[in-house]
Parts: sequence; C-alpha cells; structure tokens
Amino acid sequence: MTDIRATAADAETPEAVLDIPANPPRRALGLHREIDRVWRNAPGWWGHVTAVNHTSLGLRFMATALVFFAIGGILAMLIRAQLATHEGAFLDTELYNQIFTMHGSIMMFLFAIPMLEGMGIYMLPKMLGTRDMAFPRLTALGYWCFLFGGLIMLTALFFGVAPRDGWFMYTPLSSAEYSPGINADVWLLGVTFVEISAIAAAVEITVTILRQRAPGMKLTEMPLFAWYMLGTVAMMLVGFPPLILASVLLEIERAFGWPFFDVARGGDPLLWQHLFWLFGHPEVYIIFLPAAGAISTIIPVMCRTTIMGYGAIVAAVVALVFLSFGLWVHHMFTVGIPHMALAFFSAASVLVAVPTAVQVFAWIGTMWKGRPQLKLPMLYILGFFLTFVMGGLTGVMLAIVPFNWQAHDTAFVTAHLHYVLIGGFVFPILAAAAYWMPQITGRVRVRGLGEAAFWTILVGFHGTFFIMHLTGLLGMRRRIDVYPENPEWVWLNLTSSIFGFVMAIGFGLFLLDLVLQARLGQRSPRNPWRAPGLDWSLRLPAPSYNFASLPGPRHLAGGDQVALSLSRGQGLLPGAPRGTRELLVTGIGDARPDHVAILPGNSHLPLRLSASIGLFVLFMLAGLYWLTLPALALVAVLIWVWGRGMAWGADLPPIEVAPGMTLPVHVHRRKTLAYTGAICLLVANGTFFATLLFGVAFLHVVAPGWPAPPMGNEDLGSASLVAGAVVALGLGTVIARLAERARLAGHAVSGPAVAGLMVNFLALGLIAYLAATAMDDPTRHARDALRGVLAGYIALHALVVSGFAAFAVDQWRRGELTPRRAGCLPVWRLWQDYSAAVALITAAVVILQGAGG
Repeated sequence: MTDIRATAADAETPEAVLDIPANPPRRALGLHREIDRVWRNAPGWWGHVTAVNHTSLGLRFMATALVFFAIGGILAMLIRAQLATHEGAFLDTELYNQIFTMHGSIMMFLFAIPMLEGMGIYMLPKMLGTRDMAFPRLTALGYWCFLFGGLIMLTALFFGVAPRDGWFMYTPLSSAEYSPGINADVWLLGVTFVEISAIAAAVEITVTILRQRAPGMKLTEMPLFAWYMLGTVAMMLVGFPPLILASVLLEIERAFGWPFFDVARGGDPLLWQHLFWLFGHPEVYIIFLPAAGAISTIIPVMCRTTIMGYGAIVAAVVALVFLSFGLWVHHMFTVGIPHMALAFFSAASVLVAVPTAVQVFAWIGTMWKGRPQLKLPMLYILGFFLTFVMGGLTGVMLAIVPFNWQAHDTAFVTAHLHYVLIGGFVFPILAAAAYWMPQITGRVRVRGLGEAAFWTILVGFHGTFFIMHLTGLLGMRRRIDVYPENPEWVWLNLTSSIFGFVMAIGFGLFLLDLVLQARLGQRSPRNPWRAPGLDWSLRLPAPSYNFASLPGPRHLAGGDQVALSLSRGQGLLPGAPRGTRELLVTGIGDARPDHVAILPGNSHLPLRLSASIGLFVLFMLAGLYWLTLPALALVAVLIWVWGRGMAWGADLPPIEVAPGMTLPVHVHRRKTLAYTGAICLLVANGTFFATLLFGVAFLHVVAPGWPAPPMGNEDLGSASLVAGAVVALGLGTVIARLAERARLAGHAVSGPAVAGLMVNFLALGLIAYLAATAMDDPTRHARDALRGVLAGYIALHALVVSGFAAFAVDQWRRGELTPRRAGCLPVWRLWQDYSAAVALITAAVVILQGAGG
C-alpha cells in the first residue's frame, strides 16, 4: 500500500487528488447496520442526555431556540397589549421593564444566535461531506450551557427578579446603586453562561469548515452556505469577547465594588457602551450572514439555475466581516463624541450597504436568469426582499448624523431594528425550514397551511412595524410603558398592537404546519427539490452518520447516482469496521486528505461540565462567593477528565481509506483538529485581551477623574514581581519547546514538563504575592481596578499553562507521549507562547500606568 500523503505531496497539480480510486461496492443495508451501530445515540432518555451526534444536537439547538422564540413572542404580545392604550393599565412599570428587557434578551441571545448555531451544526457536515462536527462533545457542552443559561433567565422572570435595565444593560442604570438586587446579575451571568455556547460553536464550526471538507472541495468551490457560516463564526470569535469582558467587569463592579463604570472613581459609563456595541453591531451581521447563506442556497434551486456571481458574493461576505467592526459608534451618535469620529462612523455606516447590495443584486440576477417557482420557500424569500431592503434603507437614514439625532431612542429605531432582524433573519429562517424540513422529517408538508401562515406573518409584520416608523417620527420614545394621550400616537399604537396579534397568529400557523408535516406528511422522495449538493445525497431523514462512505472528488456535485455510490461504500472510509467513529481530515486550502480522526462516542461528560459551570453561576447569583471556589475546582477536574478522554496509550496502524491508499490516525499528527481549535480559541482569547487594553486606554484618555491618585510606595517591588512573572512564563516557552524536542528524540518528557510546571507555578505565585502585598486597593480608583483585572488575567493563564504542564507529566507517566504521539505538547506550546506574550504586554502597560499616573 502507498501512503496518500506521499502521493499528494509528489503531485504537481491539484488534479492529482482526483486519482483516488473507488472502494468496491458492498450491500447497502449491511453497511448501514454496521455503521449505525457505532454512530447512533443510546436508547431511551439516557440517549438524549449522552448524545453528541451533530444531527441530534443541531435539531435540539433549533427546537430549543424555537421554544425561546415562542416565549419571546408572548412577551412581545404583552408589550403590545400594554401600549395599545395610553393609560398602560395592563402592566406596572417594574414588570413592564422586566418584560421588554427579557423580550430583547431572549430574541438576541436565546433565539437568534442558537438558531444559527443549530442550523450550522446540523447542515455543515452534510454539505461538506463529513460525518460529524470536529468536536462532538463540545457541541453537546454548548447545548447544555445554552439551555441552562436560558433556564436561569426564565426562572428569574417567573420569580419577578428578571433583568429590567434593557437588553443592552446600560450603566449606570444597571450598576448596584441604581439596580439593587440580583436582576442585573441574572443578565450578566446568564448571558455569559450562554456565550460559552456561542464561542464553542464558533470554534468547532471554524475547524469543521477548514479541516473537514470532502477531498477535492477547495475553499473556492465549497457551498456558499459554508462561506457565510465561516464569516459568521469569524465575527463570533472576535465579536463576542467584548461583551463577555463587559459583563465580567460590570459583575465585578456590582459584586466587589471595583469602579470600572463609576465616574466618581475614575470609571466611565461610556466604556460599557463601547464594549457592548463592539459586540452589538457585528451581531446584526452575525445573525444576517447565515440567513443570507440559506438564501444563496435556496434561490438557485427555486429558479432552476446556478447562483450568479459566486466570487462577488464571497468577496461581499469577507467585506461585511471586516466592515462590521468599524460601525459600532453609530449607536452612540448622541453621547457627545468628536465631530471627526461622527463623520468617520457615519461614512462607514453608509459604506456597509455596498457589500449587502452586491448580494441582493446577485440574488436578483440569479432569479432573472432562471425560472422562479413560487413554492413556499420562495415566498418567504420574496418576503425577505421586501422587508430587509426597507430595513436597510432606514439603516442608511439612521447613519446620517443629523437624522440620527432626531430619531435616536424613538420608535423609529425600534421599527428599523425589527425590519432588519425579522426581515434579514426570521424570513430566511422560515424559508430554510420550509426547504430543509423534508430532510429533517423525511416527509413533505401538508399543502395550503404554509401559504396561509406566510401571508398572515407578512401582513401582520408590516402592519405592526411600518406604522411604528410613523410613531417614532411623531416623537414617541421607545422603552416606555405609558405615554400622553396624543391622538396621533394613540391610534397608531392601537393599530400596531392589532397587527402584532395578527403576526402572532401567523407564527402559530407556521408552527402548526411544521407539526402536521412531521406527523401527517407523506413520505418524501430523496431529493424533493431536485437540488444539487451533498446534503441532498442522503437517506431521508438523514442517518446518524450522514454518509456510509465519505464523498471524494468525483462525488461533490451530488445527485442520485452519487447517493447510490456512497450508500454502497464506493466512497472513502466506508463503514465502521474498527468500531470507532472515523472521519477524514483534509488540508485547509485544497482539501487534500491528511489523516483520519477518531471521534469520541456518546458521553454524559458535557452535561456534568455544564452543570458544574451552572453551579458557579448560581453561587455568584446567591452571593455565596466562597462556594464558587469548589465549583471552579469541580470544573477544573472535569476538564482534566475531558482531556484524559482524548488521549491514546498505544500507537494505531494507518487506515485504508481507498484501495492502495492509507492515512495515519490523528494521534500521529501534530496539527490535528484540536490544534486548529486551540488556535481559534486563542483568537477569541486575544480579542478579549485586546478589548481589555482598549478599556485601559479609553479610561486613561477619556474618562474624568484622571490622573489617578498616586500609587503606593511599592512601585519598585511591584515592578520586580511583574518582571519575575514575565521571565517565568517566558522560561515556560523555552521549556515547552524542550519538551517537544525530548519527545521527538525519544527521551523522557517528564523532566521538561516538571520544570514547566514549576516555572508556571512560580509565575502564579509571584502574581498572587503582588496582588496581596504590592497593589493598591482596587476599589479606590479605576486604574487600580484595571491593574487587578490584568493581574487576574495573567494569573489565570499561568494556572492554565500549569495545567498543561501537569497534564504532560501525566501523559508521560501513562506512556502516551512517544516520538510518534505528540499528546498535549503542541497545544501547551501554543498556550505557553500566548501567556508569555500577554504577560509581557501587561507588564509594559503596568509600567506605563506607573509612569503616567
């Protein structure tokens, strides 16, 4: 046998990959039974708890998000009932504030983001020609964190202690002084809990798209939906850390009195707005891009043609990813920022319409060159065009500073927001549901009800929110529970409320349509839309393993013959002859086969880990801070157990993926899926740190109350301790490299690993001593509080790399580190390098703070 890596390396052209021979055909039913035994969920309720399969978890994400959508919709109807009359006698002010805060929070954090995560988790492996996501247990962990975080927030609403300061939680309204009790803490901790799910999904979707495409599926040829999801998760990795940082800082201020947002002690409430909208505006495009990916997938099928302008659409997606991070200040035009900044962000806000328009014109061009069929998915797409384009135009209006000053915080902004979010996300999601439901259920829908739901939703939506533009232009403020008896406001609000209930009826009909399709619909043919692509080359409903044999370069177009060939095992890596869950890992650019990854099976560990994180959140909410330490210790133990489940104690033979071609198993590769995932996680981590540095610079330059009071007399000792910690972490980078060299040479890794553990513990001890003896009171001034956060950040990383070194010692003791098996060493080196770099930057910041006051 020949190793395909050598064959691929010797090839001069990408076409050499096309020479992968087919496996001999097998009996499809026997192959299905063989592989299903390995990939299916365990039976009974325990199977739901331990499932890590992407199909099960993707559906679970989407179903749970739909439940939260229904709850958020009920809260919206309560808001409209309150505003139907000017007296507002339906709800009191406290309850109204809780309801409108929870409505926005649920729709943003518990519906939109999890829905797009679920859609990506469910669809991407099927589109890319693989059997599962890169990290199945991480998928499950993300789901449980999403569910538990959402339940914490809903439980708070049930007991009347839900957040009440708006889904944006502006300070100082949300500070302890003006929002006593746990209401704001529920939002800060609950949303951060949910964001663990978002970061987890972003990491695994990125790795899946980059490393698990079918052989021969180059980046420039993969489905547009994958491009949209790649842009989405790139923004999530960079966009969510600012929100997490903001939530952490505000929770620390509320719990311990560190003054990040307190003007009297050197803080600034505007820091919260900057951090929030650094997340908040990219989130609009995070929500829009997956929906646009569904549109780019559905329109060519409904028009019986191919997409127009593939390259232009990809370029537009990349442009949106970059431009979305230069617009956040247009939410803050009225806070008093300099005129130069107003002009820049206004121009950027207008410019972002260009890549969006490129996509819209590509879609229109596709419909023009094809023959559109007005089936239900196409109706929802036409509703998207009508609604989203109107929302985009009002967005351009709000990008113009003079108009923004007039319309800011009025119902006009509320109308614009819903036109963009419902038009740009909900309508495409409804189209996607109508399009992919036969794949999910294996049944066709009951005709007639879906069309009635569409028209009811469309009329109800525009009747509700188009009128709200007029209400805003007439001066009505948003987020109020009562308003004066102005005749021009009263009838407009009453009309909006009536149409709001019409829209709710439409969504009820849509849900009924889904239930009837799943329960009563006739069996669907394999490809009811006659669509190209691998996602329609599966049995319906999709099996747990997706493909009995994985598609190769000749299978990428999909179709009935491809489906037959793959089901008979003529693709790559057929069946599960070794009783393990196996998939192909390919190169990032050209998708050349690299190695075989063996994935973990069903596990209850994600549930246990998410529950332990939930304990930490609950102890924080209860103010039992001393109990958070045992909860964190439990989290650390479970993470260690998680890592133990990824280790292999013996060499594994190469696996034949096609006749005459073998690939090594992932334990014998250095750059595995886990290595790529660690890089993605460090991108998010680096964004968190960069945002923290932004906060330091912003308060130092902009906030009142600076320069800070003089620091204590420990400056020299403090500098020495910081320098010692930096040197210790720097030595750790050298030791991590020595450990890898020792492994490759066949020498003992225990010595370098123990040395790494010692120097990292030394860094941790120096930082702890610095915090205990040489730092000023962090409650005194924002500068001292920021220094405390920076010290904590470096201490956390010193603890993490200490854990990696200890894990390396344990792996050596178990015989899991050999010249052929790298174990945790490559990832330890990544984290050690990062920790040393941020420690050095932090030391420079502390020194500059000492020099500048």
